[in-house]
Amino acid sequence: MNSLRYLGTAAWLAIDSIRAHKLRSFLTLLGIIIGVASVILVGAAIDGLGAYAEQITAKAFGTNSFLVAQIASVGRLTRKQQLAKLKRNKRLRPEDMAYLREVAGDDVLYSLYQQRIGDVKADNETYEDANIIGASATLPDIRDVPVEDGRFYTETEEQYRQPVCVIGPDIADKLFPGVSPIGRKLRLSGIDLTVVGLLEKQGSSFGSSLDNPVYIPATLYFQFFGGRERGVLFGKARPNSGLNMEGALDETRSALRSHFHARPGEDDNFDVLTPDSVRSFVDQILAAITVVVVPVTAISLLVGGIVIMNIMLVSVTERTREIGIRKSLGARESDIMLQFLTESVLLSMAGGLLGLSTGALLAWVIHRASGATFQITTTYVVLAIAVSSIVGMVSGWYPARRAARLDPVDALRAE
Repeated sequence: MNSLRYLGTAAWLAIDSIRAHKLRSFLTLLGIIIGVASVILVGAAIDGLGAYAEQITAKAFGTNSFLVAQIASVGRLTRKQQLAKLKRNKRLRPEDMAYLREVAGDDVLYSLYQQRIGDVKADNETYEDANIIGASATLPDIRDVPVEDGRFYTETEEQYRQPVCVIGPDIADKLFPGVSPIGRKLRLSGIDLTVVGLLEKQGSSFGSSLDNPVYIPATLYFQFFGGRERGVLFGKARPNSGLNMEGALDETRSALRSHFHARPGEDDNFDVLTPDSVRSFVDQILAAITVVVVPVTAISLLVGGIVIMNIMLVSVTERTREIGIRKSLGARESDIMLQFLTESVLLSMAGGLLGLSTGALLAWVIHRASGATFQITTTYVVLAIAVSSIVGMVSGWYPARRAARLDPVDALRAE
């Protein structure tokens, strides 16, 4: 009970001292405010980047799906590695997907996927550098292809190479402003295509628009462009197959190894990519960034702690006579230490709370201005407040100890 009373008295005296020197207290807090705001802002940016990468991965892969390609890697390959993969790995062709559908199609959904950049036209308007994608009709069942209006093309339309397409909102806004594009014609490689679907607006990914695709049946794509580019194949377990992603991937790998004549014990002669491998790579990158960047931003907290120590030393000098009076009236060394430590910790905690608010406000302003993703997590909030409190305690220890050890007679003589 006495300890709580002493602590309450120390807190009251500390608050009274802070209020008596408002400007000096605020300037003392600036270092902690800037330090905590920096940690919060950087942490929110790192976590926001992680959440953004998660969203992009979900858009690229869908849920529990996988990708097979001649070359597929989440990290950058050297030229030597690329050449080795090109030499060893097989290029995926339409007949390879036909084989997979025949062998494993009862359990796994498959879709070919190839893309290139091209121009599309309608009337007198031209959209340059559209993302022309040739894909199977099963693609929306495998990964996220959000159709806002109309529909995706059917397997029958794909089988008979029907001239149909599904377009993104950027294409629609440019070629068909103010009207629905459904049922209208656009021209690609000299052929008129009927628009049967309009995609939802997706935004951008690392500076590239996600709203400019033109999806056409894979069979039509190969008719137009011959399938010379390296294509990929998306796969996903059928809902009623009883397989999870790993099971569907294992069945696919087994079928492809047999199809491509890979010998037992040899590496696959194709590449596989899963959402988990992408997330693992992104987590490694973010962890490396965190290890480097967060300690650098935390240096400002150290500077703030030094400022608090200097101000507390000045405060001890200014209040030497007060300390002498308190000691002569029976105050113990522990009482004096508690008073100055409490004042230092309160200053630092106040700076931490103000820094937290400032960091959150800056994150919101930057998000509103640029659209960048920021995500403030409990981890960084607790870290910022805990570190600021520790900085206050450490910074106030020496001034408090110095004040507590003052000789009361010498202190009373001070002017």
